[in-house]
Amino acid sequence: MDLKGNWNYPTAIRFGAGRIRELPEVCRMLGLRRPLLVTDERLAKLPMVTDTVRLCTQERLSCAVYGGVQANPVADNVMYGVATYQAGGHDGIIAFGGGSALDVGKAVGLMVGQARPLFDFEDREDWFLRVNVSGMAPVLAVPTTAGTGSEVGRASVITDPADHVKKIIFHPRMMPAAVIEDPELTLGLPSNITAATGMDALSHSLEAFCSPAYHPLADGVAVEGMRLVKEWLPAAVANGHDLEARSHMLIASSMGATAFQKGLGAMHSLSHPCGANLNTHHGLTNAVVMPYVLMWNRPAIEGKMRRLAAYLGLGSAGFDAVLQWVLELRRGIGIPNTLADLGVGTQHARQFAGQALADPSTGGNPLPLTERDFEQLYLNCIRGDLRPAGGYGVGTGGGAENL
Repeated sequence: MDLKGNWNYPTAIRFGAGRIRELPEVCRMLGLRRPLLVTDERLAKLPMVTDTVRLCTQERLSCAVYGGVQANPVADNVMYGVATYQAGGHDGIIAFGGGSALDVGKAVGLMVGQARPLFDFEDREDWFLRVNVSGMAPVLAVPTTAGTGSEVGRASVITDPADHVKKIIFHPRMMPAAVIEDPELTLGLPSNITAATGMDALSHSLEAFCSPAYHPLADGVAVEGMRLVKEWLPAAVANGHDLEARSHMLIASSMGATAFQKGLGAMHSLSHPCGANLNTHHGLTNAVVMPYVLMWNRPAIEGKMRRLAAYLGLGSAGFDAVLQWVLELRRGIGIPNTLADLGVGTQHARQFAGQALADPSTGGNPLPLTERDFEQLYLNCIRGDLRPAGGYGVGTGGGAENL
């Protein structure tokens, strides 16, 4: 089967093995002659970045590298990128890497022409109208992991060090003008990163599907994205050079981010404070909290889980089949059971609960949540307590044996 295609959903995507070689052509199509390649500190030192720069220089494009992106990026990662862009006289961005690099690349593309500070463009009310659109730089996105799907998104998640809160920077024009999805760039990714990023893709489709908003288009994308994860994530984790598995997971990643325009939920609300304060890996944190959030939301999602179980071809129907599949998938690919395994303690439950409640993802959760609910959810995730919403007060709960 030839896994290759050109798609315009939701942006122009060139998908297929080896298509990174088309990068100079896409740069020219976007009018880029002096692009700045934005990536993370680790990737900047690897041959795939130097090879990509060489592709550009061979085609007489002047391409420089900004490698100052950290995991769970902060505002300085963006603003140093802006300074590098302006000092080099660049005319566009190649956002290259995992979710953090893509988010920073898009944010640099936004900020190079703005007079206001970064967090003035947080996704609140109509703050995106503050953007000087004419000052934005074009962005070409090249994902090297299959998880966040940031290459098809209109926002960036950046931590504000002033209050240790992950904030969403948004503008409709932040969506990259073009994307190159080359699964060969994901070959050899370590199994633990493959597992964590793949579960991130699953969390996007799953939370979008569970959202109570009405968006049948997103639902259709979400269920097929979950089927691809079910069929191909274990293979991608088991063999880092399985090109077919890597290809399908790269598609599933973009599908998850396409679907979650419908909304997210408590998985992301719980995850963001952990990443902002303790620097936990975002996809891994989503994977850990996934079954606890599903169980909490069970009263509101039973019908949807029956439909999902049927679509995924699970052995039995209904919520229990989906929950069991998630638990078995986590065990099979080495996802830890509890947030305690990631360094989150009971002392963090109350501290993080307010941040989780204020997170924009909370509005998409199938059940309404209070700060007290989030405190209990954190305790459930820390202790391994798989119980539904209600029925007990803060501070009680079972142990990890409930898994």
